[in-house]
Amino acid sequence: MLDFILSILPIIWLIIALCVIKMAGWKACGLTVVVSAVVALIHFHMNAAEMGTAILEGVLNALWPICMVIVAALFVYNLVLKTKAMDSIKAMLSSVSSDPMIILLIIGWGFGNFLEGMAGFGTAVAIPAGILVAMGYDPLTCVVACLVVNSTPTAFGSVGVPTSTVAGVTGLNALTISGNIAILQLITTVLSPFLMILIAGGAKALKKSWKFAVLAALAFVIPEFAAAYFIGPELPDIIGSVICMIVLVLAGVAVEKKNPEKKEQHELMKDMTIQKALVAWSPFLLIFVILLLTSSLVPPVHNVIASVTTKTSVYIGENPGTLSFAWLDCPGVKILIAGFIGGLIQRAGIGTIFRTLFETVKGNVKTIFTICSVLSVAKIMGYSGMITALATALVAATGSFYPLISPLVGMIGGFVTGSGTSTGILFGSLQAKAGAAIHVNPEWIVGANMAGGGVGKMISPQNIAIGSAASGMSGKESKILSKTVLFAILYIAIDGVLCMLLA
Repeated sequence: MLDFILSILPIIWLIIALCVIKMAGWKACGLTVVVSAVVALIHFHMNAAEMGTAILEGVLNALWPICMVIVAALFVYNLVLKTKAMDSIKAMLSSVSSDPMIILLIIGWGFGNFLEGMAGFGTAVAIPAGILVAMGYDPLTCVVACLVVNSTPTAFGSVGVPTSTVAGVTGLNALTISGNIAILQLITTVLSPFLMILIAGGAKALKKSWKFAVLAALAFVIPEFAAAYFIGPELPDIIGSVICMIVLVLAGVAVEKKNPEKKEQHELMKDMTIQKALVAWSPFLLIFVILLLTSSLVPPVHNVIASVTTKTSVYIGENPGTLSFAWLDCPGVKILIAGFIGGLIQRAGIGTIFRTLFETVKGNVKTIFTICSVLSVAKIMGYSGMITALATALVAATGSFYPLISPLVGMIGGFVTGSGTSTGILFGSLQAKAGAAIHVNPEWIVGANMAGGGVGKMISPQNIAIGSAASGMSGKESKILSKTVLFAILYIAIDGVLCMLLA
């Protein structure tokens, strides 16, 4: 019992610091490193050298690839603002629909899910939130909405890496786990676009635009579910999001043609040519193309760039993890390249491009510190045995009702690490063994772990830091957390009940 209490202490402190004391994220997470270090040193007998190398591993893991991805995504957004291309993008999106909730669904739901499917690592929050804020959406509700809807595509993010990884860790069938995740998340995925509108626009907006929420849900969920159940974890987000965006754009245009009050938007668009449109969207189109052509869907290219990787171990204690630095096969590098080329296409000078990059890094130092702190806490808790103690205590306390709280275990992993992949590595084997011990199909329990990991990302300090940076709300992480936590509770309750009924 003492192990459990002390193991959960860093998490409790972090919640209190953010939600009760309302401390800035970088301060709260920095102090959480201290709390977890003290507990690990005194109670879990971690020595100073192990502690130092665990923290170093966390920092390096945070800087590459996570912070690299975030800086690259924000750099592209800032550059598009600086070149004034965002004005053209706003005009084009406004011509699709005068209903801001439809644009919200296209960018936050459709494009966000695509970015999660192709890149992950916070891009699905940073880029859509940045675009929406630039278009005049309220920063707080915008980033909360993006965080909430980014929870369900996590298991199939980065071309299926989280689910493929947990299948490798547990030795279970990836296709079966993928199908189980799709079933467990069916309700919450359908619910997500409705909640996105409710969060950003309120009940009045939902009453007006609910038909588009239905369309957004079905256009994404049907192909996503079919891909997850019959093909595997690599394509669900990508196929679902592309179909969803096409359907929403066509529907928005069809409705807008009947709108007699479109003269102002037609004026904005009268000088817009295909060339101007391509120039304005060039950084984002290049992100799409580069991510697609270098992904595992194109093996000849992917295999070459993936080979340029350095692997090393930093932690000096037992069972050290392996840090992989994929110097070319990193979403951040690809997004940065797209940003540089897109900036040149938009006639930004080299000096302007590099100055924008420097300003982006300088403006997000606290965000980078926050993420380094969160990953350091995750490494300390993992290597010291604190995370295992938490999960083991929950397994012992629940017995045959374990499927009910299996997603909660995954949520703890997602909250601490901010990563679906790390959640699978941390708890995948434990969840599989727990399922076998209570005579429940382990593939259901592991699927629940991955679904819970996505929910944990919704309230993870790492992802909240990304969202706050993208929306210009750095230092207000506590407000974002207080708005997302109720949705996390709702999602994890739904996942838990379904797992209990179906497992």
